[in-house]
Amino acid sequence: MSSEHIDEVSGISTTGHEWDGIRELNNPLPRWWVTTFYITIVWAIGYTIAYPAWPMLTSATRGVLGYSSRNHVKNELAAAEAAKAKYVAAVESKTVSEIAADDALREFAVAAGGAAFRVNCVQCHGSGAQGSKGFPNLNDDDWLWGGKAEQIQQTITHGIRFASDPDTRVSEMPAFGDIITADQIAQVSTYVASLSGLVGDASLIEPGANVFAENCAACHGENAKGNKELGAPDLTDAIWLYGPGETAIAAQVRAPKHGVMPAWIGRLGETKVKELAVYIHSLGGGE
Repeated sequence: MSSEHIDEVSGISTTGHEWDGIRELNNPLPRWWVTTFYITIVWAIGYTIAYPAWPMLTSATRGVLGYSSRNHVKNELAAAEAAKAKYVAAVESKTVSEIAADDALREFAVAAGGAAFRVNCVQCHGSGAQGSKGFPNLNDDDWLWGGKAEQIQQTITHGIRFASDPDTRVSEMPAFGDIITADQIAQVSTYVASLSGLVGDASLIEPGANVFAENCAACHGENAKGNKELGAPDLTDAIWLYGPGETAIAAQVRAPKHGVMPAWIGRLGETKVKELAVYIHSLGGGE
C-alpha cells in the first residue's frame, strides 16, 4: 500500500495520478463552485418535475405545470392572426388601388404579398422577381398585359393561357413559318432587331419593314410599341422574353413559344391575390 504523496513545492497532497512525471495536486474545488453545482442539480430535478422532460414509450412526462410548447406556439400564432385580422379585413373590402393608396395597408399587403411570392412565384420569376428566359422580369416597366395594380391582379387571378379558366388572358402569335417565306422571316427579323438598336444587314431593313406592316402591325402596332390588350410586346425596347438578336427573333417569328401561367385564384384566394398584386406593383416596374 503506497503512502500519501506530498508535493514538495506547495506542500499539498497529490491525487496519486501521474503522467510523465507530472502529478496532479489534490486541491479542493472552490466552495462557490461546489454550491453552484449542487444548485444546478436541484434546479434540473425541479425542472423535470415541473415541465415535460422524460421520454416514455408513446409520449413523455407532462410536468406538474401542464406546459406544452405546441400550445405555446399555437397561442402565439392565434395572437398574430388576431393582430392582423383588421388588415386582412381591410384588404378583403378594398380594391388594390385603394390598398396601394393607404400607407399602413400597403405596407401590410407588401409584406404578406412578398411572403406569398417567395412560396408560389420564385420557381419561375426568381427570388428577386428578375425572371429568366421565357419568364418575365417583374422589376422593369415592360408589361405584356399592363402593369397597373388592377391589371396585375387580373393576370394573377386568371393566369395566362390557362385552359381551365374561362377568363384567362389569351393571345397567340401565329407560326409565320407557315405563312411567309424564309427570306421574309430574315428580313422582318433584321427590321425588328434594328428597332432596339441591334445592327444587322441594312439592306434587309426596308423590305423587313414592309413585311412587318403587312403581317405584324395588326398586333404590335404600326410603331411596334405593342398592344397590352392583346399581350403583344413592345418591340422597340431592349427587353426580350426569349432572347435578343436576329436569330432569336427569327425563331420566335417562325415557330413562336407561348408561355402558360396558372390561375392562382383557386389556390390562394382573392385576398392573397390582392396582396401579391400590391407587392409586385411595389417592385418598381408597376405603371
